[in-house]
Amino acid sequence: MKKVLLSEEDLPQRWYNILPDLPAPPAPYLHPATLQPLGPDDLAPIFPQAIIAQEMSQERWIEIPDQVRDIYRIWRPTPLYRAERLEKALDTSARIYFKYEGGSPAGSHKPNTAVAQAYYNAQEGVKRLTTETGAGQWGSALAFAGGLFGLEVTVYMVRVSYDQKPYRRALMETWGATVYPSPTDRTNSGRGILAKDPDSPGSLGIAISEAVEDAATREDSKYSLGSVVNHVLLHQTVIGQEARKQMELTGDYPDVVIGCVGGGSNYAGLAYPFMADRLSGERPDTRFIAAEPAACPTLTRGVYGYDFGDTAGVGPIVRMHTLGHNFVPDPIHAGGLRYHGDAPSLCLLVEHGLIEARAYPQNECFAEAVRFARAEGFLPAPEPSHALRAVAQEAAAAREAGDNRVILFGLCGHGHFDMSAYDAYLAGRLEDLELPQARIDAAVEELPKAPVG
Repeated sequence: MKKVLLSEEDLPQRWYNILPDLPAPPAPYLHPATLQPLGPDDLAPIFPQAIIAQEMSQERWIEIPDQVRDIYRIWRPTPLYRAERLEKALDTSARIYFKYEGGSPAGSHKPNTAVAQAYYNAQEGVKRLTTETGAGQWGSALAFAGGLFGLEVTVYMVRVSYDQKPYRRALMETWGATVYPSPTDRTNSGRGILAKDPDSPGSLGIAISEAVEDAATREDSKYSLGSVVNHVLLHQTVIGQEARKQMELTGDYPDVVIGCVGGGSNYAGLAYPFMADRLSGERPDTRFIAAEPAACPTLTRGVYGYDFGDTAGVGPIVRMHTLGHNFVPDPIHAGGLRYHGDAPSLCLLVEHGLIEARAYPQNECFAEAVRFARAEGFLPAPEPSHALRAVAQEAAAAREAGDNRVILFGLCGHGHFDMSAYDAYLAGRLEDLELPQARIDAAVEELPKAPVG
């Protein structure tokens, strides 16, 4: 069986919320000014009430609105593939499967939450959404979704990606969004960064600060984000629910689930429905591997503690693995993975030994992306090339051990807008950027003095 396709009737009817199943209660969000636990009213200036309720919900299952499911049907359910040609290219006894999210209108997994967020904002009378984007995948998704619901969308795009990926900007503008390279002179946050570094390449943390500030200062606007927080991970679980059903149809169950991690929503979306089986004891031996860039090694080299989710410190303080909110990653091509923190629920699972984190330099990852493209045809975005590097390691381990482990990974987006990155790799111009420990130490020194109990 090369690919497994589900019918529209198989589209999940509910999102899976992992919070009640976690091995320990997640730490509360803290107010950035008082350092006290955050309540729903504190989030009201930037989020609609339905999103706030989902963010704090302890319900295991949350119904997907019919209007959202109807839009999902444009591209969902998405296919699951058996990567037999990749298996041969890797000379492995492992069986490799991948869940492909690149067939959505925006070319990635991001519309799964963009559509839901646009729907809830429109239901509550919001007229305008602000957001950040790194590589442009999230900004594209929100531009697409906002247009479906008649919402104005303003995107703060990390400057290095704005320059590297002009066609992502053009795609957002095609769907009606307004795009600014961040840091900008439109916000106090942006002006503060530019005063210190006029040539700042930007970061997701900076762009978040600008988008939050913009939304909080206008009555008609709310903020929308594409990763890290609970409700975003919740919406992405349609991926793993479909994959779980598709794996059943193959007769296999994954021994290891692999994905790339920046803020965590893509990997959580695939992994959490399988993690539920491990947490319940039904599948206690399933392994989970989160792959991140060596240039932004949040899970592998960051500290676990409270930190701001954004550079200016205008948003909530959350407990997570962090490189420090002032950390500005080097300009690698995997722009969607250039974030200083990670989803709190995912970080908690890493701390409890339920998820293993690995970090890779970008040349190793592009080598695997090219091998995959030549074997399977699909051109991966730079972000999931990190997952492919972990897949190659697991495939080699299977060959050496003589086992036929089942590997499932997420191919969360296509690389059609990333040809300059492939061009640089194929021409031998792609750099592996070393991250000195001193840079991490300096950024971590500036963490807020919040309780960690």
